Amino acid sequence: MGRHALVGRARWWTPLRVVLLLAVVVLALSWVGKAACLQQYRTADGVLALDWRNDRQYVAMCYSDTVPLYGLEGLADDGVPYRDAWYETAEDGSRTARYMEYPVVTGFFQYLNAQLTDGWQWLAQRLPLPTALDVVVYFDVTAIWLAAAWLVVVWAVLMLRPERPWDAALVALSPLALVHAFTNFDTLTVALATGALLALRRDRPVWAGVLLGIGGAAKLYPLLLLLPVLLVGWRRRSEGGLPRAGWTIGAAVVAWAAVNLPVALAWPRGWAEFFLLNRTRPADPDSLWYSLYSFTGWSGFDGPLESGQSPAVLNTITAVLMVLAFAAIAWLALRAPRPPAVAELAFLTVSAFLLVNKVWSPQYSLWLVPLAVLALPRWRLLLAWMTVDALVWVPRMYQYLGVANKGLPPEPFLVTVLVRDAVVVALCVLVVRQVLRPGTDPDRAPEPAWPVGPRRPRTSTTPAAAPTAVPARARRRGRGGPPEGTRAARAAAPEPWPSRAARPRPGTAG
Repeated sequence: MGRHALVGRARWWTPLRVVLLLAVVVLALSWVGKAACLQQYRTADGVLALDWRNDRQYVAMCYSDTVPLYGLEGLADDGVPYRDAWYETAEDGSRTARYMEYPVVTGFFQYLNAQLTDGWQWLAQRLPLPTALDVVVYFDVTAIWLAAAWLVVVWAVLMLRPERPWDAALVALSPLALVHAFTNFDTLTVALATGALLALRRDRPVWAGVLLGIGGAAKLYPLLLLLPVLLVGWRRRSEGGLPRAGWTIGAAVVAWAAVNLPVALAWPRGWAEFFLLNRTRPADPDSLWYSLYSFTGWSGFDGPLESGQSPAVLNTITAVLMVLAFAAIAWLALRAPRPPAVAELAFLTVSAFLLVNKVWSPQYSLWLVPLAVLALPRWRLLLAWMTVDALVWVPRMYQYLGVANKGLPPEPFLVTVLVRDAVVVALCVLVVRQVLRPGTDPDRAPEPAWPVGPRRPRTSTTPAAAPTAVPARARRRGRGGPPEGTRAARAAAPEPWPSRAARPRPGTAG
């Protein structure tokens, strides 16, 4: 903004309130998009039932995991996650015990919403309150929390970039939030991870670690951010970055263990269900591996698998590729001419994890939204990626219908998946270029997302030149120096993080 820009004259419509209002509008539209799956009807016996007849969840593209999981995971029967099992019957008649398949925080988040649903239904029997089927009330209760979590994400991005409120507006208006805010429970995890970045920005490494640890107990991906924290801390070790990184990592480990250990000790079999499921599940339709199998006709590294058989070779290959990708990110961080921002490395880390992993559920793309906006704040590029990624939902839903039911064959869906992956790779290339050549895009290069200490002005050992007199009229018009935002002004501006050589040494002037 210019030196004499008028900011803050509106007492009510502050940037924060504007972007939060935009987010509320998008979240309301997202709920409307899922509302088609909340319709009810009377059966022939007069019983009220959820109307998912004729594959409504796919035709209306309103599917949400929240609805079927309410019944499948025993929440409707007051089952306690990880303690109480339900049983699946195989084709041969054998029964297998199943438990809550989500990490601890997400599992008990679902349990809390089920208890709130029971409480609402109890009140509705005694007070004139609106009510519906238990599963519909459960979805709405869950949606309230998930919407609040996404508002936290928008708020945190604005606090991270208060000078660029349009970046937070891009998060608020994201097509991915429009489509997937209520598809699963991921906005809760994104809020914890983004809050951790804000804690780092405000030099609260322990709180950042606590948020990452709790986030890792909700979905695994916040723990991936510990690698960027360590790398940036190492690059800023002369400024005290390494001890702060150590506090963050230690707090994350303690918080994750504090949440998981009680459940693991009390119900070890139920707690291990999440890890067992991820080890035994095959390649997800949204993954690169599934597209490779489908287009080539290849049966995969493990060949045909029996029901419940673990794809051991695929698991090993994905693990090796992740390690190689993380090693490449570490090399990039250490070779960069300037210490990169945490958000830049975090975007690369999470993108690499999703690209080489065997599972990329549609709502996982929400993980990248705040990281991409912080790492590469380019409206047109990011909006194009989010739009492409959100549109993957359309062929995905219609391929579940099948061609016989006027659906789509799998090929259009797989093509959109590959296009989405190609766009994410292109964004990663731009971020790598930005890290290696931070001076190539001065207008858009992000500030470091993790200040490890107070900002210090650039110092010099030479006496400052006397200021040049500027006429009063020129001062009122903002003259007397290069216009703000120009290359000359940026060249004259102090660096946000002075290099080691630029700092005054003890005993020297300046």
